Amino acid sequence: MGAKERREREKRQRKSQILDTARALLLEKGLNATSINQIAKRSELSVGAIYFYFKDKEELFASLQVEGLELLHKTIQKAINKDSSPEEKIKSIASAYLRFSEKHKNYFDIINYFLTAPKTVFSPELKNKIDAHGNVSISTLADAISEGIDSGLFKAVNPRRQAIILWSAFNGIIQLKKLQKTILAKDEYKSLYIESLERFLDGLRN
Repeated sequence: MGAKERREREKRQRKSQILDTARALLLEKGLNATSINQIAKRSELSVGAIYFYFKDKEELFASLQVEGLELLHKTIQKAINKDSSPEEKIKSIASAYLRFSEKHKNYFDIINYFLTAPKTVFSPELKNKIDAHGNVSISTLADAISEGIDSGLFKAVNPRRQAIILWSAFNGIIQLKKLQKTILAKDEYKSLYIESLERFLDGLRN
């Protein structure tokens, strides 16, 4: 490996180290209590090194969002069989999202941390960038619904609107996982997740 390749690899590793530390601190302390100084200290880097990769804390956390949304989209794309029926594609997307929330819990928590924040954290420019990545997964779901409409399997509805409704249901039910020791039995949220999907499909079918 040449000197240039080694430097590039070290840069990638350092950036990944910063993002991992920021993710851990955000989930542990919250946004307002997490500072660039804390990220630098825990990652054993200088404050200057953090600012070399990220303009500010906002840009750093936006990068975490984008990273998680890109991973989610890859998970969904991997799960979909292009030759499947529209219903099977929708079920594959649903399964992929549930799997993502379990296998990549940190990313799922980060995405939902900002989604449920009482006010917008990011600048319009960064928010547009994040929303564009989030839109990709919702559009994949909307495309499957459109395919069902075109084939006559589903009623004539607004595909994007229905995709957003279903995505909202997915998010809400996954959050019920936190109630497993109080209101819900162990893993009951999974059966609720599947039932909500089936009821949604029942409403779409002609």
